Amino acid sequence: MRIKNKTKAMKLLFDLHSHTSASQDGYSTLLENITFARGRGLMAYGISEHSGGLPVAARQGAFDNLKVVPREVDGLKIYRGVETNIIDYKGGTDLDRELVLPRVDYVIASLHPPCLRPGSVTENTDALIGAMAFPEVAIIGHPDDSRYPLDYEALILAAKETGKLLELNNSSLLPRCGRQNGPENVREMLLKCAEHGARIVVNSDSHICFDVGRFDEAEALLAELDFPSDLIANVDLTRLSWVGLEAIDT
Repeated sequence: MRIKNKTKAMKLLFDLHSHTSASQDGYSTLLENITFARGRGLMAYGISEHSGGLPVAARQGAFDNLKVVPREVDGLKIYRGVETNIIDYKGGTDLDRELVLPRVDYVIASLHPPCLRPGSVTENTDALIGAMAFPEVAIIGHPDDSRYPLDYEALILAAKETGKLLELNNSSLLPRCGRQNGPENVREMLLKCAEHGARIVVNSDSHICFDVGRFDEAEALLAELDFPSDLIANVDLTRLSWVGLEAIDT
């Protein structure tokens, strides 16, 4: 009997959370990242440099000159994103709406300790839900760090209502990750996403080319939980529209 939506048989087609050496904590060039993205069989790839007040943020010039980044390389579609920082418990971000926003295709909003002191469960959850209210924010980055404890029930219901994607961040599942209790928190998030029908996107959060398109740990967990494929953005290129992206030819 054929099992429908079996995650372990899926191919994840794109990776939208990655950093190059333009971010000060990135160790690889754009060309190196693209080479590994193509080598892993991705069909679309996105760079999302750190912005705003994070100490390792990319310089403004890196965003000013995004226009030189090609839209396609040897069949691999290239998207230009940004990872911005949530800076208050109402969900405000440090995204520059005049200098950065017009130059990018999508926005990831994340919590980083240098930009917002971890608060209570209610405060942290309100911060992420508040960020979902901004139309430019498409993805909530790595909502899986015990330094920022969350009410996952409330978060998932808000994500479903607003249509925002919650990120399954493969980096959070690695032993070397600085975020705390990633595997346990990701498991809870996925179970509630499946229960309520909230959508996710799987990303590498790579800071070096060797991790671009690396989804091994995420794929294993999705398969273990038999997570429904109809809630995973990456399994179909048409689902790039879930983050406001369409095929770009210019």
